[in-house]
Amino acid sequence: MHADTAQSAIDTFISAFNASDDAYVTSLLSMALTSDVVLWGPLGRSEGIEAVERFVLDIRRHPAGPGTMVRCSGVDMPDEWARYRWVFTTPDGGPRLAGTDVVHLRRGLIDQMIVFAGDLAPAV
Repeated sequence: MHADTAQSAIDTFISAFNASDDAYVTSLLSMALTSDVVLWGPLGRSEGIEAVERFVLDIRRHPAGPGTMVRCSGVDMPDEWARYRWVFTTPDGGPRLAGTDVVHLRRGLIDQMIVFAGDLAPAV
C-alpha cells in the first residue's frame, strides 16, 4: 500500500473533527474507515463507525468551544501500518492536546486505530 493512500484516509478522518456541520461527520468517517473499525483510545475500546462518530462528536463539543484538529507530521508507513502526530486546539488559546495515532489500513481504509494522547513520561 502506498503512503498517499494512508495519508488520504488519515486526512479524511481528521477532517471529520473540523467539518462545518455535525451532519458531515458520518459521511467523512465513511470515506476513511471500514464499517468494523476498532478504535483504542484514552477512554477504552470502541467498535464500528457509529462509536467513532460519537468520539468525534464529543470532541467537537469540547466545553471550551469548537476546536481544530490538525495532522502536524508526515505519515510514516511501514507496509499496512501508519503513524502520524496530531494536535487539537480550542479557540482563544484554550486547552491544547497533542498525540500520536497508529492506524492499520485494509483496502485503503482505516480498520484499526490506536490513539495516544499527551506526552510520554520520561524514563526513570
